[in-house]
Amino acid sequence: MKKQFLLSAAVAVAVAGSAIADDNYSAPLNEWGQPDLRGVFNFSSNTPMERNRQYGDRQFYTAEEVIERDRRIAEEAAASDGQSSQGGVGGYNRAWVEDMPQELNLRTSIIIYPEDGRTPARVPGAPIAFGGLGPDYDGERPVRVAVGGIGKDGPEDRGISERCLLGFNSVPPFTPSMYNNNVQLFQTEDHAVIMNEMIHEARIVRLHDKDHLPESITQWTGDSIGWYEGNSLVVETKNFNYKSQTFRGTGISSNKTLIEKFTRTSDDIVEYEFTVIDPLAFEDKIVGVVPMVQTEEPLFEYACHEGNYGMINILQGQRVEDGTWDYENNRAIRQ
Repeated sequence: MKKQFLLSAAVAVAVAGSAIADDNYSAPLNEWGQPDLRGVFNFSSNTPMERNRQYGDRQFYTAEEVIERDRRIAEEAAASDGQSSQGGVGGYNRAWVEDMPQELNLRTSIIIYPEDGRTPARVPGAPIAFGGLGPDYDGERPVRVAVGGIGKDGPEDRGISERCLLGFNSVPPFTPSMYNNNVQLFQTEDHAVIMNEMIHEARIVRLHDKDHLPESITQWTGDSIGWYEGNSLVVETKNFNYKSQTFRGTGISSNKTLIEKFTRTSDDIVEYEFTVIDPLAFEDKIVGVVPMVQTEEPLFEYACHEGNYGMINILQGQRVEDGTWDYENNRAIRQ
């Protein structure tokens, strides 16, 4: 009982302080007079993307709600320990999942706008597709989902992370997911670099450049320009190609404008705020906040496809199931 009381008191203090930013904090400056944002950061989180409707417009939990949430998470983790996913060859158990925050994050949702913490209404007719680890879904190329696909006739039928093009947690904007929730920020006088661990994608931001590339020049991660405002680096990205989604299974990214803000709020925390604007996908903008906690650990190379066997095995497995591949002799069966 005493331990529970102490935990409640500590959480209550944290809840009270979490809603109030330290306006007096001044970020250290680098050699170019910019707020120093350099380092490796972890953005793991157990905060849901969308807010449970029971909390309405409330952005933060109470102390009692945090205790109940963490108790429930601990029980679920204990119940699933040692278990793998059902069906197929099995999946990841809790030992592999990175879904706990590096520090207490008391937000009721990552999305803070709209005020209800929910994804705004989709524009009628906007493309919608949801992948996953289950059966393939009905669709056509290009496959814009991160995980899953529409078939196994060729690599183009698989999702963009299965093809090692963009990670499922690093597609701009990057958001917490199962694992590899790490990002490294670099700064020079004229550029900043945002490098996500997943699929080792590095986005180069041109500072002090007011103009984007011509609209005809598109890229998977768009064209980024940036500037500094106080303790923050602000990044505006346009010119995404049409081969990924705008956000949360909706839209075509070529219509998207992404505004990101990296704000040093303490010596070891950079707050990441993203704003997604796409009038052809959603009826309103979407704003989310994710705390990034600095770590002393380095980033290691992310080697996608476990030695480049993953895609081959996916396609060969389907050929074996179709009866068109001789697995024993590693050759096609003539029809």
